[in-house]
Amino acid sequence: MEESKSKVSGEKFTERIVLVFDVGTQSSRALLVNNRGEIKAKATEKHDPPYISPETDWAEQKAEFYYEKICLAAQTLKSVCPEEWERIEAVSVTTIRDTALCVDREGKPLRNAFVWLDNRSAKGRPRFSKMARVMLKSIGMDKTADMQYRKSRCNWVMENEPEIWEKTYKFLLISGYLIFRLTGNMTDSAASMVGHVPFDHRERNWQKKGALTRPVFDIPPEKLCEIREPGSGLGCVQPDAAADTGLREGLPVIASGSDKACEILGLGCISREKAAISFGTTATVSFTTDRYVEPERFIPPYAAILNQHYNPEIEIYRGYWLVSWFKKEFAQKEMAAAEELGIPAEELLNRRLKEIPAGCEGLILQPYFTPNTTMPSAKGAIIGFSDVHTRIHIYRAIIEGINFALLDGMRLLEKQSGHTFQEIFVGGGGAQSDEICQITADMFGLPVKRVQSHEVSGIGSAIACFVGMGEFKNYEEAVEQMVSVRDTFCPDMEQHEIYRILYEEIFKKIYGRLSPLYARLHEIYGKR
Repeated sequence: MEESKSKVSGEKFTERIVLVFDVGTQSSRALLVNNRGEIKAKATEKHDPPYISPETDWAEQKAEFYYEKICLAAQTLKSVCPEEWERIEAVSVTTIRDTALCVDREGKPLRNAFVWLDNRSAKGRPRFSKMARVMLKSIGMDKTADMQYRKSRCNWVMENEPEIWEKTYKFLLISGYLIFRLTGNMTDSAASMVGHVPFDHRERNWQKKGALTRPVFDIPPEKLCEIREPGSGLGCVQPDAAADTGLREGLPVIASGSDKACEILGLGCISREKAAISFGTTATVSFTTDRYVEPERFIPPYAAILNQHYNPEIEIYRGYWLVSWFKKEFAQKEMAAAEELGIPAEELLNRRLKEIPAGCEGLILQPYFTPNTTMPSAKGAIIGFSDVHTRIHIYRAIIEGINFALLDGMRLLEKQSGHTFQEIFVGGGGAQSDEICQITADMFGLPVKRVQSHEVSGIGSAIACFVGMGEFKNYEEAVEQMVSVRDTFCPDMEQHEIYRILYEEIFKKIYGRLSPLYARLHEIYGKR
């Protein structure tokens, strides 16, 4: 056992190791993480393809696909670092959100899982009482409730595959399914319940039958799994899972949370002055608070990994997915060059960001390629084209456009919570780029900090695991020990002034001006 000095007390302590399975949209990872927040080893399995589309706007994946990927990643780790593998003391699982499936009594999937990008629609509407409908209409939430009902995959199954719904024993998120495959228990973490399910984030459990919005996701209670708090035991690795993964039978599996909840914790953002920004497939801005603060009117803050704490959040659904879109459609040259060099194409593209001045010489992108609850008809838009613009201008406009939308979200969070953020911590794939981090600091006018690893979801999941094991007395001590700032990017305030003008005078006005056109497009095409 390796001994080292504690960051807090200077006392020696023994290195301990846990295994984290981190399932994302594009890949699954198995990480060996120690109690200093160091990633001892990692194995990655790409999702190719990340989803399948039997029909336009559908996004599905075989549920077994995710389990097979974490098993392959685990077996790889075991083969490359057998000594560390034998020292694993516990396992935790963190996954993408809002990815759901129907299973039978034996836990076998009855159909493909619905990936969060799925955009199919149910045709009905919630069965509210007359009084409830009047109440919702009086506060302007009746249309939002109807939209959420239509976007709910459980309702789509009830309408279109009633025989599947009849056979459904549990309606699980993918995190719950993977936990079941490892432990044999159909249970999940309170901090993983982000999706179109009837979860009460204030109470950290399922909504009661009489809750006002219960008819939006009217899943019978018997079809919902057991909920446990982060840090709690979910069961032990069962014989079949041990054979599939190479793990020791009987290892404890400990609850953590969804990828975003773990990311916030892995960035060390456990006090409200620290904003957590994720540059992932979905880009988000969030923070941690002990107050129940709705990020937008009637939109709940999600249950944080810290008990009795919440993560108010603003999402840009197609965040750094836009980079993948740009690569596919416009960056064949960089992709070919990157393949020859053996580096990611994003690295070459990010180097070229410096060629383009702040504000992209008037090119502004609105990144709402997928609408959200409060902007149900929104679309993506680019304005300001002239003959000076190149495809690299478009690439930088994507980075800046995502940041403008996140800045919009951060201002809303500050307004709702009554405080201002002092610093920003960044995670996700985009955070690996120095250029993107500096652009972010300049745009927000705040220091941007990057911690010791970009695998912050895995570190956050490991933190929950170690707290559950009793290695640390609380999350504050765990963060102190396991999270450290590696890089700080200070804002250039001259650049910030350019962005402030563009944000206040241009970006904030785009949606209002284009909203009627978006609504008409929605009427014409009727898909979004």
